[in-house]
Amino acid sequence: MSDIIALTIADGPSAFGIDSYQWVSLAMLILIAVFVWKKVPGMITGGLDAKIAEIRQQLDEAKALRAEAETLRDEYAAKIASAEIDAEAMMEGASREADAILAKAEADSEAMVARRKRMAEDKIAAAEREAVDGVRASAANAAAAASRTIIAEKHDGAADKALADEVIASL
Repeated sequence: MSDIIALTIADGPSAFGIDSYQWVSLAMLILIAVFVWKKVPGMITGGLDAKIAEIRQQLDEAKALRAEAETLRDEYAAKIASAEIDAEAMMEGASREADAILAKAEADSEAMVARRKRMAEDKIAAAEREAVDGVRASAANAAAAASRTIIAEKHDGAADKALADEVIASL
């Protein structure tokens, strides 16, 4: 079978004494020569260089965007940390303010209770004085009425005359 293949290859078409494989090689050489003459490798390398430059530019832009994004991330992280610190400070301030308000309310309520207690004690003392004054006035009225009655019963006109003479004589 190898003999058949060798005969087929050797018996293939040929022109000007050149076999087919040689024609293919010659065509390839001509094609390569045309490519070199038309500067196709230069166009390919130029296109590749342009593509490389474009990719480099995109990479540089990506690096710049990444640096900007990292800067923004750091800035926002700092803002978040600052906001957390501010929130804690606000909570502490609100807590202190609430404690102060509660202490003031307790002090105010204690002062109000003391004031009302003092007012009640003053009212009780005033009522007590009024009662004592009323009792004294009633006792004085009763004593005066009793004195009048006793004097009127025991003192008659003759006793009055003797009393008046005695007062006049002592003068």
